[in-house]
Amino acid sequence: MLAGFVISFTGAILFSTKAIIIKKAFQATSVDALTLLTLRMLFSLPFYLVAALWGWRTSSAPRMTTRQWIWVAVLGILGYYFSSYFDFVGLQYISAGLERLILFLYPSFAVLINAVAFRQRINRVQVWALVLTYTGIGIAYFGELRVDVGNPNFYWGSFLVFLCAIIYAFYLAGMGSIVKVLPPAKFTTYSMLVAVLAVFLHFLARGLANGHLSLPPDHRLWMYGILLALLATVIPSFMLSAGMKRIGANNAAIVTSIGPVSTILQAHFILGDPIFAEQVIGTLLVIAGVLLTGWKGMPVQNPT
Repeated sequence: MLAGFVISFTGAILFSTKAIIIKKAFQATSVDALTLLTLRMLFSLPFYLVAALWGWRTSSAPRMTTRQWIWVAVLGILGYYFSSYFDFVGLQYISAGLERLILFLYPSFAVLINAVAFRQRINRVQVWALVLTYTGIGIAYFGELRVDVGNPNFYWGSFLVFLCAIIYAFYLAGMGSIVKVLPPAKFTTYSMLVAVLAVFLHFLARGLANGHLSLPPDHRLWMYGILLALLATVIPSFMLSAGMKRIGANNAAIVTSIGPVSTILQAHFILGDPIFAEQVIGTLLVIAGVLLTGWKGMPVQNPT
């Protein structure tokens, strides 16, 4: 049990480095969001190919149907392409701490989607979870607006990350249905591979439209791409899966709620971002809402 908590905690911390690495890459280089996302996918691809091959060779499950492949493709594009792209672009304009708080709205969005699409009743505990989450975001958001008063793209960046959270919630709601017939590891691996293909096609289309197709030669950019792929994507994804098997989804949800706190502290000590009272109060309320959501059985995972 202790090993499961340690693995889940470490995985959550590593996932929370994603926004920090992206912000550092934007500060240190002239990279754009799509190129950085492409590098992340490029260096992640070999690991997911190996995982897919291993799963194919060792699985005794029946072959996937055409309908299942369509669902995997649609959800992969939503959860790992569109949501990731909007998140990367949004991080150009808002702080890493605020990005992580906005992203943590997705469990509450998933509750609302399930209530509307699948007629799942919202109980009293979930209502309180929604109230706490949105109150916390509101407090932190207006505090951030006061601190970042000179940023002309603040609202645009916030909207893009908000859109990322909504899209990821749709992915999560759809995943809840498909993992009843497909192993979760198999679904995650295949949906990630579909997203990698979508990102590569986007990068290719932009390059052809601009008349040139190449990755920047800056070695620092490649280093950030490797860090994003390994430290903030591949390693923590496998760690959280392993931790969830040991301690269960609800306990894993509690442990991964350390994510926003970790991001805020890293942003303060690595990026020099300020820590202010509204941010602390809002973060605590958001975490409380996420914990209530996770306690009622909604799986809480680290998005994008």
